[in-house]
Amino acid sequence: MIISEANPADLPLLLEYRQEAARWLGRAGIDQWSNDFPEQHVLESIRSGTVYLVRDHSGPTATVTLDDTPEPDLWTEDELSIPSTHLHKLIVSRRNAGRGIGGQILNWASDRAAREGKVWIRINAWSTNNRLHRYWESQGFTHIRTVAGGGVGGAGVAGWLAQRPARRCHHLLIDRTSAAQLR
Repeated sequence: MIISEANPADLPLLLEYRQEAARWLGRAGIDQWSNDFPEQHVLESIRSGTVYLVRDHSGPTATVTLDDTPEPDLWTEDELSIPSTHLHKLIVSRRNAGRGIGGQILNWASDRAAREGKVWIRINAWSTNNRLHRYWESQGFTHIRTVAGGGVGGAGVAGWLAQRPARRCHHLLIDRTSAAQLR
């Protein structure tokens, strides 16, 4: 599998991934990502070079966003002073679910963050999605706290905070991103 930056032409696919994930979550009784998601927000992330696509021989399989920008008002000033990568919108297409792709992306992100001198990979997740919390914990994340109301900055119910050490680790992704030269 190859990971590379998404480009503006990938916008419809990325929006479909989110809608597909929202439908799947809804069928499981989880009201996550059912809110409208502004296309402009995704497009700005793509243009900033923080959105990535994973592809295999059959085409696109997953996406993730990595940046240095946490949701507002969730992490303390002391926590924010520690160099960290914030992981958002990890979505594996349903046709590729169960193949360990999410874990490979997380290992790639951890390896990349370590090469960039980061200490942590941090996430904020939907506070009521216990199944997702168990997934993150199975992938080496430690729950830090849950911020009531998701914080003042409008993260809504996405106030379940966790982090995983950034560390050099093995992954099966061929890195075709612009940061691949950091190896």
